[in-house]
Amino acid sequence: MPAKTEVILTEKKINRALTRIAHEILEQNPDAKSRVVIGIITRGAYLARRIAAIIEELEGVEIPVGLMDIGLYRDDVHSKLDQPVVERTEILFDVVNRNVILIDDVLFTGRTVRAALDQIVDFGRPRTIQLAVLIDRGHRELPIKADYVGVNIPTAKEDQVILHVTERDEIDQVLIQKGKGAKPGAGRGKKGGNG
Repeated sequence: MPAKTEVILTEKKINRALTRIAHEILEQNPDAKSRVVIGIITRGAYLARRIAAIIEELEGVEIPVGLMDIGLYRDDVHSKLDQPVVERTEILFDVVNRNVILIDDVLFTGRTVRAALDQIVDFGRPRTIQLAVLIDRGHRELPIKADYVGVNIPTAKEDQVILHVTERDEIDQVLIQKGKGAKPGAGRGKKGGNG
Protein backbone atom coordinates (compact mmCIF):
# COMPACT_ATOMS: atom_id res chain seq x y z
CA MET A 1 0.00 0.00 0.00
CA PRO A 2 1.54 3.37 -1.02
CA ALA A 3 2.24 6.00 1.61
CA LYS A 4 -0.33 8.78 1.98
CA THR A 5 0.97 12.19 0.86
CA GLU A 6 -0.62 15.48 1.80
CA VAL A 7 0.24 19.16 1.31
CA ILE A 8 0.81 20.77 4.69
CA LEU A 9 2.22 24.16 3.60
CA THR A 10 1.28 26.16 0.53
CA GLU A 11 3.29 28.95 -1.11
CA LYS A 12 1.37 31.56 0.89
CA LYS A 13 2.08 29.85 4.22
CA ILE A 14 5.78 29.37 3.36
CA ASN A 15 6.13 33.07 2.49
CA ARG A 16 4.37 34.07 5.69
CA ALA A 17 6.69 31.84 7.77
CA LEU A 18 9.84 33.23 6.08
CA THR A 19 8.65 36.81 6.60
CA ARG A 20 8.05 36.11 10.31
CA ILE A 21 11.53 34.56 10.62
CA ALA A 22 13.08 37.64 8.94
CA HIS A 23 11.30 39.97 11.40
CA GLU A 24 12.48 37.89 14.37
CA ILE A 25 16.08 37.92 13.08
CA LEU A 26 15.95 41.73 12.83
CA GLU A 27 14.58 42.02 16.37
CA GLN A 28 17.35 39.84 17.81
CA ASN A 29 20.14 41.35 15.64
CA PRO A 30 19.61 45.13 15.35
CA ASP A 31 23.22 45.81 14.28
CA ALA A 32 23.07 45.49 10.48
CA LYS A 33 26.86 45.24 10.08
CA SER A 34 27.08 42.19 12.35
CA ARG A 35 24.55 40.02 10.45
CA VAL A 36 25.44 37.36 7.88
CA VAL A 37 23.28 34.53 6.56
CA ILE A 38 24.51 31.05 5.57
CA GLY A 39 22.17 28.56 3.91
CA ILE A 40 22.74 24.82 3.99
CA ILE A 41 22.67 23.40 0.46
CA THR A 42 20.36 22.53 -1.16
CA ARG A 43 16.99 23.97 -0.16
CA GLY A 44 18.29 25.83 2.89
CA ALA A 45 20.38 27.89 0.47
CA TYR A 46 17.25 28.99 -1.43
CA LEU A 47 15.52 29.87 1.83
CA ALA A 48 18.59 31.85 2.98
CA ARG A 49 18.48 33.99 -0.16
CA ARG A 50 14.77 34.63 0.33
CA ILE A 51 15.15 35.60 4.00
CA ALA A 52 18.06 37.91 3.11
CA ALA A 53 15.91 39.53 0.40
CA ILE A 54 13.06 40.10 2.89
CA ILE A 55 15.49 41.68 5.38
CA GLU A 56 16.89 43.92 2.64
CA GLU A 57 13.37 44.98 1.66
CA LEU A 58 12.44 45.74 5.28
CA GLU A 59 15.61 47.62 6.20
CA GLY A 60 17.15 48.73 2.92
CA VAL A 61 20.41 47.07 3.98
CA GLU A 62 21.99 44.23 2.02
CA ILE A 63 22.91 41.19 4.10
CA PRO A 64 25.80 38.93 2.99
CA VAL A 65 24.64 35.42 2.03
CA GLY A 66 26.83 32.33 2.02
CA LEU A 67 26.13 28.75 0.91
CA MET A 68 27.35 25.66 2.69
CA ASP A 69 27.63 22.00 1.67
CA ILE A 70 28.07 19.95 4.83
CA GLY A 71 28.49 16.56 3.08
CA LEU A 72 32.05 15.91 4.25
CA TYR A 73 31.34 17.13 7.80
CA ARG A 74 28.53 14.66 8.54
CA ASP A 75 29.26 12.14 11.28
CA ASP A 76 27.87 9.33 9.12
CA VAL A 77 29.93 10.10 6.00
CA HIS A 78 32.33 7.19 6.58
CA SER A 79 29.59 4.69 7.41
CA LYS A 80 28.03 4.85 3.94
CA LEU A 81 29.32 2.89 0.97
CA ASP A 82 28.62 5.66 -1.53
CA GLN A 83 30.87 8.71 -1.51
CA PRO A 84 28.97 11.92 -0.71
CA VAL A 85 28.21 14.21 -3.61
CA VAL A 86 30.10 17.38 -2.72
CA GLU A 87 28.57 20.56 -4.08
CA ARG A 88 30.20 23.82 -3.01
CA THR A 89 30.71 25.97 0.02
CA GLU A 90 30.69 29.66 -0.81
CA ILE A 91 31.34 31.92 2.16
CA LEU A 92 32.96 35.03 0.69
CA PHE A 93 32.92 37.12 3.88
CA ASP A 94 34.53 37.03 7.30
CA VAL A 95 32.49 35.27 9.99
CA VAL A 96 34.77 36.35 12.85
CA ASN A 97 32.82 38.34 15.45
CA ARG A 98 29.68 38.33 13.28
CA ASN A 99 26.20 37.06 14.12
CA VAL A 100 25.83 34.10 11.76
CA ILE A 101 22.26 33.11 10.94
CA LEU A 102 22.36 29.51 9.74
CA ILE A 103 19.35 28.58 7.58
CA ASP A 104 18.07 25.06 6.92
CA ASP A 105 14.81 23.72 5.55
CA VAL A 106 13.85 20.87 7.92
CA LEU A 107 15.23 20.28 11.41
CA PHE A 108 15.01 16.58 12.24
CA THR A 109 17.76 14.65 14.05
CA GLY A 110 20.11 17.64 14.38
CA ARG A 111 23.01 15.92 12.60
CA THR A 112 22.99 18.27 9.60
CA VAL A 113 23.16 21.29 11.90
CA ARG A 114 25.97 19.75 13.96
CA ALA A 115 27.98 19.26 10.76
CA ALA A 116 27.26 22.87 9.71
CA LEU A 117 28.45 24.19 13.09
CA ASP A 118 31.73 22.30 12.69
CA GLN A 119 32.24 23.78 9.23
CA ILE A 120 31.41 27.36 10.25
CA VAL A 121 33.98 27.23 13.07
CA ASP A 122 36.60 26.21 10.48
CA PHE A 123 36.03 29.64 8.89
CA GLY A 124 36.60 31.50 12.17
CA ARG A 125 34.90 32.25 15.46
CA PRO A 126 31.59 34.08 15.09
CA ARG A 127 30.07 36.19 17.88
CA THR A 128 26.98 33.97 17.73
CA ILE A 129 25.55 31.24 15.53
CA GLN A 130 21.77 31.28 15.38
CA LEU A 131 19.65 28.65 13.66
CA ALA A 132 16.57 29.36 11.54
CA VAL A 133 14.52 26.54 10.01
CA LEU A 134 11.34 26.55 7.99
CA ILE A 135 10.12 23.32 9.64
CA ASP A 136 10.92 21.66 12.95
CA ARG A 137 9.60 18.11 12.82
CA GLY A 138 11.01 16.83 16.12
CA HIS A 139 12.86 13.52 16.73
CA ARG A 140 16.18 15.10 17.73
CA GLU A 141 19.17 12.80 18.27
CA LEU A 142 21.45 15.66 19.36
CA PRO A 143 20.75 18.56 21.76
CA ILE A 144 20.09 21.14 19.04
CA LYS A 145 17.25 23.69 19.07
CA ALA A 146 16.35 26.30 16.46
CA ASP A 147 16.27 29.98 17.43
CA TYR A 148 13.74 30.76 14.68
CA VAL A 149 11.11 28.27 13.47
CA GLY A 150 8.63 28.85 10.68
CA VAL A 151 6.35 25.94 11.55
CA ASN A 152 6.44 23.07 14.06
CA ILE A 153 5.06 19.93 12.43
CA PRO A 154 4.59 16.82 14.57
CA THR A 155 5.64 13.74 12.62
CA ALA A 156 6.29 10.06 13.11
CA LYS A 157 9.92 9.08 12.68
CA GLU A 158 9.15 7.11 9.52
CA ASP A 159 7.29 10.03 7.88
CA GLN A 160 8.99 11.98 5.12
CA VAL A 161 8.79 15.77 5.02
CA ILE A 162 9.39 17.11 1.51
CA LEU A 163 10.02 20.76 0.67
CA HIS A 164 9.58 21.91 -2.91
CA VAL A 165 10.90 25.36 -3.87
CA THR A 166 10.12 27.25 -7.05
CA GLU A 167 13.81 27.80 -7.85
CA ARG A 168 14.36 24.05 -8.16
CA ASP A 169 10.97 22.33 -8.32
CA GLU A 170 8.78 24.98 -10.01
CA ILE A 171 6.41 25.08 -7.01
CA ASP A 172 6.54 26.17 -3.38
CA GLN A 173 4.99 23.62 -1.05
CA VAL A 174 5.69 21.28 1.84
CA LEU A 175 4.38 17.72 1.68
CA ILE A 176 4.30 15.03 4.31
CA GLN A 177 4.40 11.41 3.27
CA LYS A 178 3.02 9.31 6.09
CA GLY A 179 3.50 5.74 7.07
CA LYS A 180 5.49 2.71 6.05
CA GLY A 181 5.81 3.70 2.39
CA ALA A 182 7.98 6.68 3.35
CA LYS A 183 11.74 6.28 3.51
CA PRO A 184 12.85 6.07 7.17
CA GLY A 185 14.81 9.12 8.28
CA ALA A 186 13.93 11.22 5.24
CA GLY A 187 13.41 14.89 5.73
CA ARG A 188 14.34 17.24 2.88
CA GLY A 189 13.65 17.82 -0.76
CA LYS A 190 12.84 15.16 -3.30
CA LYS A 191 15.61 12.78 -2.22
CA GLY A 192 14.98 13.03 1.49
CA GLY A 193 17.67 13.60 4.09
CA ASN A 194 18.52 13.45 7.74
CA GLY A 195 18.60 17.00 9.07
